[in-house]
Amino acid sequence: MKSRILSVLCLLALLATAEAAGANVVGRLVDYRVGETVFKGFLAEDTALKTKRPAVLVVHEWWGHDEYVRRRAVMLAELGYVALAVDMYGDGKTARYPDEAEKLAGTVLKNRQVTEERFNAALAVLKQQPLVDPARIAAVGYCFGGTVVLQMARSGSDLKGAASFHGSLATDTPALPGEVRANLLVLGGDRDTLVPPAQVQAFLDEMTLAGASFRYIAYQGAKHGFTNPESDNYARKFGLPLAYDRRADFNSWTELRKFLHEIFKKAE
Repeated sequence: MKSRILSVLCLLALLATAEAAGANVVGRLVDYRVGETVFKGFLAEDTALKTKRPAVLVVHEWWGHDEYVRRRAVMLAELGYVALAVDMYGDGKTARYPDEAEKLAGTVLKNRQVTEERFNAALAVLKQQPLVDPARIAAVGYCFGGTVVLQMARSGSDLKGAASFHGSLATDTPALPGEVRANLLVLGGDRDTLVPPAQVQAFLDEMTLAGASFRYIAYQGAKHGFTNPESDNYARKFGLPLAYDRRADFNSWTELRKFLHEIFKKAE
């Protein structure tokens, strides 16, 4: 009960922060369904902008849909996009321990149909928003979320772009030639032991053979989870090979901003 109260208080603080941001950004909870399961997303947008604009799906880390992914949605809304932080686990589930996170992530990543159904349900919700241009949508993912957006790109999802931050690059279903329709931006760390060099090279070879439009950047000295300030706490608490890297966080966000501007400009 105590953790749920704290979670609600954090969300209220986030909503207040969104409304007080430089732009007229507001955030609200959005429920949607896949079968009988309710999923809890978070939509952020600048209500001062009245014309349709590009939109971005934001997929959470393996810890689940938390304040971090909502903050990223707010940051994207401050740039003028409509952003939907999705819920890939259902009912807004989050994990407190690594074994819980691994189990929740596994229920999604080990079943391609589940991944696609849950991602596409959120995509449909985003497309229905009054301020969204449904022809200009991208997806951004962190850690587990980065794996998800790359998986959707491999399957030929109709996205203008997909950006992965410190996500796994491994796959059991490599992209076929001509199958990847989205432009890809993949951002990793050269000290990320969870994404070793052999996995990176296999991904680069896969995308080259598939004829995909992609860019891969490895930040020097950065470990897994380099964009999330909580990574240091997770590392200390659970002995995980994670670390926040302020410079890599800033530089990778700058790359994302340029990437989104370019792909949406081309799609006008």
